[in-house]
Amino acid sequence: MTDYRIGVDIGGTFTDIVFLDDGGRVLTKKISSSVDNYAQAIVDGVTEVFADTGMGGEQILEVLHGTTVASNAILELKGARVGLIASKGFRDILEIRNLRMPKLYDLRWQKPAPLIERYLRLVVDERIDAGGNVQRPLERHDAERAVDRLTAEGVEAIAVCLINSYANPAHERLIAEVIAERAPDLPFCISYDVLPEIKEYERTSTTVVNTYVMPVVSKYLKTLRAGLDDRKIEAPLLLMQSNGGLTTGEEAGQKPVNIVESGPAAGVVGAHAVATRSGYRDVISFDMGGTTAKASLIENGAFTRTSEHSVGGGIMIGSRLLTGGGYLLKVPAIDLAEVGAGGGSIVWIDSGGSMQIGPESAGAYPGPLCYDLGGTEPTVTDASIILGYLNPEYLVGGELSLNAGRSRQVFADKIAQPLGLDLEYAAYGARQIAIANMIRAIKAISSERGRDPRGNTLFAFGGNGALFAAGMAHELGMKRIVVPPSAGLFSAFGLLYADVEHHYSRTIQRLLGAADPARLNEVWDELEETARRQLAADGFPPERMQFRRAADMHYKGQIYELTVAVPGGVLDQASLAALEEAFGEEHEHTYGHRAGADEPVELVNAQVVGQGIPEQARMPERLALERSRGAAPPPARDAYFGPEKGWLETPVVARPDLETQHHGPCIVEEYDTTCLVPPGATASLDGRGNIIVELG
Repeated sequence: MTDYRIGVDIGGTFTDIVFLDDGGRVLTKKISSSVDNYAQAIVDGVTEVFADTGMGGEQILEVLHGTTVASNAILELKGARVGLIASKGFRDILEIRNLRMPKLYDLRWQKPAPLIERYLRLVVDERIDAGGNVQRPLERHDAERAVDRLTAEGVEAIAVCLINSYANPAHERLIAEVIAERAPDLPFCISYDVLPEIKEYERTSTTVVNTYVMPVVSKYLKTLRAGLDDRKIEAPLLLMQSNGGLTTGEEAGQKPVNIVESGPAAGVVGAHAVATRSGYRDVISFDMGGTTAKASLIENGAFTRTSEHSVGGGIMIGSRLLTGGGYLLKVPAIDLAEVGAGGGSIVWIDSGGSMQIGPESAGAYPGPLCYDLGGTEPTVTDASIILGYLNPEYLVGGELSLNAGRSRQVFADKIAQPLGLDLEYAAYGARQIAIANMIRAIKAISSERGRDPRGNTLFAFGGNGALFAAGMAHELGMKRIVVPPSAGLFSAFGLLYADVEHHYSRTIQRLLGAADPARLNEVWDELEETARRQLAADGFPPERMQFRRAADMHYKGQIYELTVAVPGGVLDQASLAALEEAFGEEHEHTYGHRAGADEPVELVNAQVVGQGIPEQARMPERLALERSRGAAPPPARDAYFGPEKGWLETPVVARPDLETQHHGPCIVEEYDTTCLVPPGATASLDGRGNIIVELG
């Protein structure tokens, strides 16, 4: 009996499910997302695969999951009704924020409403200084008063964030005791457990967001666990974190702030793994789905992380200067830039008579016009149907029939005719605008940060990534595109490449030159011991644990930090000097300059990442993809390649056909995606089954 691991990724349009056995055999399933209950689509998809293959729940070793449940709760403002207990004088920190504005000259821009209304934000009279010394003790009756008032208001959870509690959590611990005594069934979070770091707004916002989504995520995970149990799947459930590591369902339920960007992170992890195996060290990953397109930079064989990100502030375009628009989360996350351009993005004409793409999306329901599910607005997918790029009869191996005639009629009525354009030219214009929008994401993580994208390989995946990759690469001057196997479900694949990781940090603010190495060793050892205990609880023996240390540092007086790797072992004065030099190099690499030798460097936060190493490689050397889905590729069809080349008869091939090099134009049709190879380009397969598109 063959055992399988399952990767499941929920997107705005489809839920992707991948089954993988130790021999590399892959089974895939793509099913429309069930928006009212995301767990239902997962259970239904797994059930259909079981019915098709005769597989049983006892054959499943683990279920790895990337979910949008936490981010959707924030975006839709459907989290729990939360109360906040803060220090006296800090009641309004969620509204004051940190004074960053994403649109400096837009007088109409407004801050997003705080997740907690003001009457549910209470204070206690206490004070701890930055050194951890108690200046004004917290009286127990004061804590009881705040807790009783919030419970009387019917809050569903309580967040606690007191000034300088990162240096001494005694008062937060006291409030936690009071909550446990007076409201034993009420969920709560204290900031020291969520983010024991300096910076009051960042710590408060992160703690509040964690509390806000915790009941929603916990309910979802319980529903999913019950659905899996009903299908006799008793395998452990692991969740992808925003930082690219896996965590247990129990840990994700307690700290859901770490899984807010779990789906996008999984795709980058998979791109990094496949690119590394294939010998590509400088890669730009490009993930285009039904709602958004996301880009991330893999440089010198490593993906980049950011120490904070925002949710709910609109589409991220990557610039570190354009922050402050959403709800801040100060947790490690893979560095992504995102734009609202996907297959379901709506094509519309603005008041000035110009064509626009998104950010509104038709989503899974009603979806594009060609889905024939009641949609009334043309989308990017409808434009691709009109241009001949997508199969006009069906998608997803024949499981989703299309009404191409409806795409042509409505696109003509709402876009082409009002603009006075031929239908195909209007559709091609929509494609080019979508490409221009998505290029913003790639530039945000490359040229805007001093990296030339022309030297990188474009790694394209998602349901629409391979359809648009060549057009984007051409505009950017990039020469090579890699499309991995099962590209349309690749974020689900990325889950199967990931390892269990736990990230811990603590503020230890002090000048590096005057720091006591013994005290620093104590802090990192304590963090490492915390990670060690968690990995042991996850089932990893000591010999399969690995730890990485890092430090957040800045020049004294700066308010933003850079993260620098810290060598393992015992720190001494020599290693601290080396750490200071490494910070100077990173500062010069990031900002183009470094301060003089007399400028003091300050160590702000200590970090430890604990990684669980699996007993055997998580992915086989080569994947054996299923070939049975859908009908054989249809005959050649006409496709439109712009006003210069016009309509060209374009062969339609399957991925295995590319074992012999093909010259463009051609279309590679698969169960989960379509790859467009334009005129002048070539396409072939490498030794790992990746499509390699070389642009002329």
